[in-house]
Formats: sequence, structure tokens, C-alpha cells
Amino acid sequence: MDAPAIETPEMTPPSLVLQILPEGIRRWRSTGRGADRLFRLVTGMCAAAVAGLLLIVILFMVKGSLPAIRDHGLGFVLSPDWDPTNQKYGALTFLFGTAYTSLIGMAIALPLGVLTAVALVEILPRGLAKAISLAVELLAAIPSVLLGLWGIFELVPLVRSFEIAIYRSPLGFRKLPIFSGAPLGVGFLAAGLLLAIMALPFILSVSREVLLQVPTAQREAAYALGATRWQAIRKFILPYSWKGIFGAGLLGLARVLGETMAVTMVIGNTPQIKASLFASGYTLASVIANEFTEAPSDLAISALISLGLILLVLTVLLNAAARLMLIYLNRRMGTQGAK
Repeated sequence: MDAPAIETPEMTPPSLVLQILPEGIRRWRSTGRGADRLFRLVTGMCAAAVAGLLLIVILFMVKGSLPAIRDHGLGFVLSPDWDPTNQKYGALTFLFGTAYTSLIGMAIALPLGVLTAVALVEILPRGLAKAISLAVELLAAIPSVLLGLWGIFELVPLVRSFEIAIYRSPLGFRKLPIFSGAPLGVGFLAAGLLLAIMALPFILSVSREVLLQVPTAQREAAYALGATRWQAIRKFILPYSWKGIFGAGLLGLARVLGETMAVTMVIGNTPQIKASLFASGYTLASVIANEFTEAPSDLAISALISLGLILLVLTVLLNAAARLMLIYLNRRMGTQGAK
């Protein structure tokens, strides 16, 4: 006898499932408006989370800075005193150190990065340019603490040798304020050189990408008019790329402005204001890293948080000034083009 057939429930076809679904869900699937709204909601929540995180950081910095601001007032920014024993705190010394080391670093890194980018794009063979670009990218990947260790054992002795040569020079360089002081190796010059090394990969990479965006027709037109390579670079390529190079400089400055560990290792960590490149100093970031764990009182902690708030405000003002400068230059170039 044949085995009785086992009845199995038939699978519901997909078309029948769609007919069973409510009309609103069917419309949502057919038009895609629901997916668009969901996507808009998710992306909006992500953007709000980023803005909220920034707001939380700002509120924390402001709240933590209130005790020091109430005790010292606005004179906290202009006072050079930093004496935790006597509860005297001022930010001027660290503002000077931050500005001085950043100026030294950018004065070296910006022209070196831009000129190297020009060489990679316009002069060197393609194979050699790729090898140098890869080396630059690897330099950017080195952690700052390792660069600080290299600075202690390799850079500081080289700087000390240079300072000794300046000190013993028969030309009397040591009488100049910028070269006065003992040749110790650690100080503003060593910190500035290390910052230049750290900012160089960012400036070079961005400048190289900007120069690669220059239209080939513009280069060919310059050479067709009889321009030499130097004239084509100076009069056609660099003016076309100035906005991107300006942005590269801002990126490098942002990199060096808040650098902490590497600078802390080679700057000497002495709260003083001196014009000499050989002098030891302090920056806003390095004093926070050095003294936060050993702060003797709540007021000292509040003063250190105030230094962080000043660094934050300084960064915001720098970005705002850069945007305003770009707007001004765009309008000026547009006016000149109209004439």
C-alpha cells in the first residue's frame, strides 16, 4: 500500500505577503520615502552627537575654569606668575612658549613642505617622487612620544653642538638676544625643530595633492608662451594653488599648536619668557601634562583647566581668522579679475 501523503502547509508567495501587509507599509516600500526619512534621522542624530560632544567639552572646560577666573580675574591671561606654592597663577608665560615654538616650527616646515611638494610634482622623476611621498606618509604615522625620545637622544645633542658653535663664534653672535644664554640643547629651538618635523608631513601631503589638481592645460599654456619651469611654477602653478597651500599651513599650525609629549621632552619645562632660542620654556599643553597629576590644590587644577580653555579658544580664533582671511582674499581676487 502506498504511504499516506503528508500534508504540508504551502509557502506563501512574496506577492501575497505584500498584499497582506497594510497599505502604509506597502506605500513605504514602493516609494522609498520611509527609508529616506530614516536615513535623514540617523545622519541628523550623528551630527547632533558630534555637536553635543563638543558642547560637553566646552561646558566642562568653562565649569572647571570658574574657580581660577574668580580668584584671579581676567588678569590670569596677562600675568606671567606661576607659583603653585603661593597660589599665584598666570598664563602669559605659557602663551609665549606656545606662540614662540609654533612660530619656529612653521617658519621651517611651511617653506620646506611647499618646496618639497613642488619638487615632487614638477621636477623629480615619478618613481623617486613616489618613494619620497611614501617616506613622508610613514613619518606622519610615527607616534609623537617616539619622536620625543628621538629628540632627547639625537636632536638635543645636535642642537647643543650648534649652540656651542654659535656661543664660541668670533663674530659675536652670542651678544644678540636671540642667541644669548647657556648652550644646553633643550629649549625653544629644539622644540621648534621637533614641531617642524611633525608638521612637515601634513603640509607636504596637502600641498602635493593641491599641486596635482592644477590643470595640465595651464602648465602647457605657460610653456607654450615661452616660460621657463621656474616662471611657470612661480607665475601660474603656485598662484593657482594658493588656497590649498594656505589650508596646508593651517593644518600644520593646528598640528603644532597643541602638541604635548614631544614638546614636553625637549623644551626644558621652565616657566619663563625669554627671546633666546637657547632658553628653556613651557607651552600650554606641556604644563598641563606635567603638573595636572601633581596639582597641590583645587585652585591649581582649575588654573590648569583654564590653560586648556585658553588653548581651545586660541584654536577657535585661529580657525575663524583663517576663514575670514580666505573670504577677504576671494573677494579681492574676484575684484581684480573683474578689473
